[in-house]
Parts: sequence; structure tokens; C-alpha cells
Amino acid sequence: MTSRHINPQRRALLRGVGVSAAGFGLGAPAFAAPARDDPWARAQGIIDAFRKPLAFPKRDFNITAYGAAPCDTVTVEGFLAHHEPGQLTTPAPNARDCYAAIAAAIAACSQAGGGRVLIPAGNWLVKGPIVLKSNVNVHLARGAHVYFSNDPEDFAKYGDYDCGAKGKLVISRWQSNDCLNYSPMVYAYGQTNIALTGEDWTSILDGQGGVPQANGDTWWDWKGKRKGARQHEAQTAVNPLNPATIRAVAPGLSDAQVALMEGKDDKWRTDEAYLPTLSEAGVPAAKRVFGRGHYLRPCMVEFIGCTDVLLQGYQLNGSPFWQHHPVNCSRLAIRKVHMNSLGPNSDGFDPEACNTVLVEHCTFNSGDDCIAIKAGKNLDTQFGPTQNVVIQHCVMNSGHGGVTLGSEMSGGIQHVYAQDIEFRNSHWATDPLNIAIRLKTNMNRGGFLRHFYVRNVLMPNGVNLKPQFYTPLPGSPIQPKSVSAGAGAVITFDCDYAPRADNVRTRPPVVEHVHISNVKVGNVATRDGPRSCYQAVLLLGPVAFDYNGDTPAEVLPIRDVTITDCDFGTPVNAAQPIYTYNVKNVVLTNVTIAGKVVNTTLQA
Repeated sequence: MTSRHINPQRRALLRGVGVSAAGFGLGAPAFAAPARDDPWARAQGIIDAFRKPLAFPKRDFNITAYGAAPCDTVTVEGFLAHHEPGQLTTPAPNARDCYAAIAAAIAACSQAGGGRVLIPAGNWLVKGPIVLKSNVNVHLARGAHVYFSNDPEDFAKYGDYDCGAKGKLVISRWQSNDCLNYSPMVYAYGQTNIALTGEDWTSILDGQGGVPQANGDTWWDWKGKRKGARQHEAQTAVNPLNPATIRAVAPGLSDAQVALMEGKDDKWRTDEAYLPTLSEAGVPAAKRVFGRGHYLRPCMVEFIGCTDVLLQGYQLNGSPFWQHHPVNCSRLAIRKVHMNSLGPNSDGFDPEACNTVLVEHCTFNSGDDCIAIKAGKNLDTQFGPTQNVVIQHCVMNSGHGGVTLGSEMSGGIQHVYAQDIEFRNSHWATDPLNIAIRLKTNMNRGGFLRHFYVRNVLMPNGVNLKPQFYTPLPGSPIQPKSVSAGAGAVITFDCDYAPRADNVRTRPPVVEHVHISNVKVGNVATRDGPRSCYQAVLLLGPVAFDYNGDTPAEVLPIRDVTITDCDFGTPVNAAQPIYTYNVKNVVLTNVTIAGKVVNTTLQA
């Protein structure tokens, strides 16, 4: 592997050395912590940290001055969601590639000391990543539609790291593990004072995740569940490029460690499992090389180690993978963004190991979680927790979870505040929101969630009325098809999330100090009468049976939770509207379920 333009932070990451927030100049949050007994004052302090807007020199760099030209579009058959066929627009075959022009405009803007790179109204084909630099605002005018190439090859051409046959790649994180991989469509690394903005929701960034290439493949096919001769080209299939034993890249492992990491079959050799296995084995990021020949889809927008970041005023469609993924960023605001991507793993906004984040006035229509707060996975926790996050004045429609924490949270999550949220669930009859307030972790993810506060939530159309039962490990005290952790509850804390996905289960999670109030859940009309959800609350604490470490570990219950002044409507599961396992001191005060007021303390 050869490299160019490597800064010290990149060298450190590629050596596998932990880079702290201070290493990127990401200091303490720019607000004073209030008294411990006033959490919403702390939340207001986070909001106040964003009152002064980012400033950019008032000069424009129009991409047409650097050779960009708009294109015509054609209509093709593709996929509107994973395996849901439909018609989509895409650049016509003779469209000009605007990658070089946009890169030149950003370079000129940066060299001049900053400003605004303007993408005018029109359709623009970009066959490569838009890479932001400090003091640059990339702005989409009203009516600007950027179509990123749907050919993975175009995102293995321009990275800083020449990895030979696997392409020129970038430092990335895929499902919270560090690696070298295809570039995201919009990318920044170690930059300060950057912005990606639009005029309104006619300013569109389009990842074309469901638009077929010449060979018929789409980005979304890499998720798996495909048929035919190319079904092996997926993140879920054993990849022959991955070695037959983890010891080939980590020769110092003991027999017991190898047995634990590899498990009882070769599933660990699929790309989606091989990367976290490399983390467990302590293999440095420089040797976690994916790209060509592998099937890890890049995020649409990914910023790593950046400070003072603004995302505002555009629509995002057709993301190959997660829509927005800031990692180790400080002072980041996302406002008035319409996240509209229904592909597999199309999480809307996934801040990871970030400090001081504001999410407001956004709308989510997602193929996975609307918001999913992350904090590293396996041993990739060098950036620490995600903390000091405020989510407010947002609308959430389709998605697996609305406000979600995890599942990748090995570094911990703390001081998260969500208020004045509408889980509108407009598509409740055809594509419902599965869960409104969701935590997911397990014995592999571990980590902690503490100081999570939610208030003033409206849910006019409830959540998914149908259960989605999870599959516990064989022999677990949890019986199969007995716990609907995947869908149906308004509030779900799932500490046994997808336990079969991980061979190493040695890190019990800690969940404590959670306070939820003033949640109002409406009913929808069904043939059985008005219903709001399958269950009101599901609290599945850590399952000690799953632990497979070689030394004993303390497995703590979910504890110190309050749910106050809430009305959950009428659940379908009238016999068991609340499910609990391994919980302590969960206090319900003035909680209404099916018209009956509940005041109780739950222990299980």
C-alpha cells in the first residue's frame, strides 16, 4: 500500500494508535455544564453552543467555471427500496462527468482562504467523491440535483491510499469498525469549518443506490438476499479473499482466541463479519483493506475528525448505506435536511463518537433507523463516547427505529436529549415505523448508555402493530418467538440484540439513568378496533447466558429508569402490554395504557 498527503492523524490511525479527541483539536464542549439535577439546562447549553453560525468568506466558486455541465436524464427500471421495483431517473448515457470540475472548484476555494462552492440548478453527474476542505461550504442551489455514479469503481479511484488491486481507498468506518474502503460520496477528514448546504428540498444529493449498473447490479444488492449466479457478491457471503484462518493476519493469537473469534463455521469470513473479527484480533487499520473484490457499501456522507460542521437544507436520496455518518466530530449541526432513502441499512443520521451535536427540523423516511447514535464496535473505541447530543423538532415516518441508540456503542453513549419530536408514522398501513424510542446492544457491543432524556413526543399513528420476534441463542432462558424486540413497542430497550451475529460475547452492556416523559401515542383504525402498537414498553436487559468470556463478569440489569405522564394508546397485546427481563427500579408514574392509569415500580 502506498499513500500520499498523509497527515499525522491519519498515520496514527493507520498504525492502530488511538487518536483522542484532543488529537484532532476537539476539546471540551463549548458550554458550561449546569447543576447535575437540571438535565434540560445542560441540553439548552448544547443548543446555545450553535447560536453563532459558521462563517465563510463571501465569494462563490461556480462549478461551471471549472468545466461542469448539466446533463439530461432518462427513466429506467430500478428499485425504490430494497427489492421494491419502480422507475427512477438517472443521467443520460452521454452525460458529462463533473467530478474533476467540482474538485477543482473546491481546491480553488480552499486556496483562496475559503468561500462557497456553488452547484447551480440542473442535473449533474459526479463520478467520484465530493471531498470537503476547511472553510469551504459546498452549496446546492434550488433545483440542483447531484447524481453520484452508481458504479463502485468510481469510488476506488481517488482515495489517498493506493492499495494496489483493491483501489485507491480512504480511511473509513464501516458499521463502527475502522478500515480502508471505497470513498463515501461526500467525504472529509480532519477538516475545520465545513458545510454541505442546500436552498431547499429541491436541492438533492442522489446516491442512486437502487439504479442498476450495466450488469444489472445495484449498490443495494451487496446487502445480500439476492438470487442467481452473482449471489456470492454480497457482504453476507463468504469471501475467498478473506483468509481461511484469522491467524493468517494475527499470528500471535492463542488457540482459544482463534476458536472464539472464528466460531463453529466460516460465517466469520463474510466481509460484514471479517472486519469486526480483525478488530477483535487487534489487527491495525492499515491491514484492514477492503475496496475492490469486497462488498462493504460506503456511506453517503461521512466526515471523520472534523470540527465545526454544518449540514443543512437539502434532500438526500438513494444512499448505498448509512446516509450521514460523522465520526469523532465536534460541534456538528444538521438542520432542515430531508433524509429520504429506503434502501437496506439506510439509517438517516448516525453520529459516532461525536461531542456536541444538534439535530433539528429534519424529516426522516428511512430504510433502517432514522437516527442511530453510535460509539465504536469491538476494540475500535479510541475516540471515546458519543455525548452531548440534542435532537429536537424533527418528524419521523418510516424506519426501524426513530431515536435509536446503538447497536454499535462499545465506547459508550451519554448525555443525549430528545424533545418536541413527532413520530408521525405517515405510512403506518404500508411501511410503518417499527419502534419510536430504541436502544439496541448485546454482549459483543457492550458499552454504556446513561443520562438519556426524552420529553414531549407526539405519535398520532402509533408504531408497527405487528410483532417482530427475535431469535435468542440456543439454550437461552429467553424462549424463541416470545419477545418482540424487533418491532411493535413504543419504547424498546434491547440488550440482547441479534446475539447470533457475533462470536465474541465478552462485554456486558450497562444501561442506566433514562428518563422519558410526556409521550402521547394515538390509535389507528383496525378491524379489531383502535390500536396504537403491539406493546407499550419492552425492556430486555442483558442475558447473562450469552456471555462467553473466560473470566466472570458482572451482568447488570437495566436500572434507574422513569417513564412519566405518558399515554400509550391501546396496544394489540392487551395481555402483556409491558415486557421486562433483568430490570431494576423502573418507575412508571401516571402512565396510561388502554385507558387505565398505571403507577408502579418494575423489577424483573
